[in-house]
Amino acid sequence: MIRLPQSLNAWETPGFRDALKLEIEQLDAGLLPLQQGLAVSSYVTERPFQVMILSVREEAGSIQVRAGIFYTGVIAGCSCADDPTPVDELNEYCEVQLVIDRKTAETTVTLLVD
Repeated sequence: MIRLPQSLNAWETPGFRDALKLEIEQLDAGLLPLQQGLAVSSYVTERPFQVMILSVREEAGSIQVRAGIFYTGVIAGCSCADDPTPVDELNEYCEVQLVIDRKTAETTVTLLVD
């Protein structure tokens, strides 16, 4: 379960977006749907990802956030000695919706597909 308590504490302050961005970027990438959001590669790398907050709105009992995530992936080969697959990292981008509970800071993340 993802919890974003620092972001919840910063809600309705000028520093909310910065606090939210920082807190999301500190999450383990495995908690986010990055693998499902791959478009040009087949495996998410270990490199840090960057978050861009696109929109924020309050709904009954929750904070709704739309965020873009920039990250990298690779095309995984067979790892054979003669495998011609390059190991170059490819840039990836996906958008997610985060719903932060206003009482508990528990957060659900959903991949947005256009």
